[in-house]
Amino acid sequence: MIHQYKNNGFNIVLDVNSGSVHVVEEVVYDVIAAIVENHLEKASKEEILGTLAKDSKFADNQTDLEEIVDEILELREAEMLFSEDIYEKSIDAFKNRETVVKALCLHIAHDCNLACKYCFAEEGEYHGRRALMSFEVGKKALDFLVANSGSRVNLEVDFFGGEPLMNWQVVKDLVAYGRSLEEPNHKKFRFTLTTNGVLLNDDILEFANREMANIVLSVDGRKEIHDYMRPHRGGQGSYDEIIPKFQKVAESRNQMNYYVRGTFTHHNLDFAEDVKHLADLGFKQISVEPVVAPETEEYALREEDIPAILAEYDKLAVELIKRQKEGKGVNFFHFMIDLKGGPCVYKRLSGCGSGTEYLAVTPWGDFYPCHQFVGQEEFLMGNVDTGIVNTKVRDEFKSCNVYSKEKCKNCFAKFYCSGGCAANSYNFHGNINDAYDLGCELQRKRVECAIMIKAAMAEESAE
Repeated sequence: MIHQYKNNGFNIVLDVNSGSVHVVEEVVYDVIAAIVENHLEKASKEEILGTLAKDSKFADNQTDLEEIVDEILELREAEMLFSEDIYEKSIDAFKNRETVVKALCLHIAHDCNLACKYCFAEEGEYHGRRALMSFEVGKKALDFLVANSGSRVNLEVDFFGGEPLMNWQVVKDLVAYGRSLEEPNHKKFRFTLTTNGVLLNDDILEFANREMANIVLSVDGRKEIHDYMRPHRGGQGSYDEIIPKFQKVAESRNQMNYYVRGTFTHHNLDFAEDVKHLADLGFKQISVEPVVAPETEEYALREEDIPAILAEYDKLAVELIKRQKEGKGVNFFHFMIDLKGGPCVYKRLSGCGSGTEYLAVTPWGDFYPCHQFVGQEEFLMGNVDTGIVNTKVRDEFKSCNVYSKEKCKNCFAKFYCSGGCAANSYNFHGNINDAYDLGCELQRKRVECAIMIKAAMAEESAE
């Protein structure tokens, strides 16, 4: 499968199956397009030249055309163009793999001190009651992770909410307990923390910098945007109280191993301005992501918003290139892509790992496939006391990947998004093997922009 597009003056050709990216001259771009259009991907040199000679676009350049076709065929021979997908036939065997759990999302607090308008967790309640996880429940969850992680050494635990700092002592106690499990079980825990920052203080930061491999800091960008979407329950904004704290976090971690994570909505389709604002505040690790919400919500993204959003991603990509060249570069999470190793083979087959390798744990110890399914009883998988008892759900998620989704089959971005979010698919279509269409549109644009940025920086290095 070949995907071709033009962006910011670059002619880009992506060989989807191998992940090879080629930045080419206009005539080469046109020749590859003609080969695809005429179904000549497996044809001989003579067949290709014979067909293209009939095209008026190439009629006056037969010598150049032959050289171009030779180069294309060399790339085909090297499996960097028109390559076959050699992994699809492995999917049935992969589905039968032993299930190994490697990560837990601990809902340490089903409660929150903010009232974010787009919160899928209903201000921390998750379709249920407010609750804080006890140390005993968290301890059993860590024991479950160790017992079900097989020979895997590195394990991940994210302290999540609601707002986890509302149950901070239990977080600290669970980190200590996790550390006590490492040596006797030959494991290594990687703890992360997601926080809105309201309760953040120097003591918490000192502990987090010592024990947390990563910290996710929730902020939506410009003050007016943030305060509108992420107010306190009384309606007052939270921007002014969190920004100085977040700047301190970023500097204390040497601008690494954290990121500020925001959400853009129908109200700020100019979200590139929010990314720029966060960058101007000194943050180097930034994520601003599209809201996912029913169209009935006033802040929801709509189909008619798509052209503006796609244009904004292009605008943002150009801005980030400019900043990089000026020595003021930042990492924008959705434009980070590995082009050296190609699309991850494991993710092709396993997707995001929710429901199999990754589980969410409620304050009372129930297991769900991920945090976005918490509270939906049809996805309840078990409990820290019983283990996984609803194996039907686990097996359904085990089979969820780009090869099980009809909408993914002809999508060039499928190996970079791994089929997208199962929760979004379910919430919009009632089926985890479908796809959230608006999200797919935006994902494809982000992949295109990410590749273009790599091309621009490679050109800069070459110069």
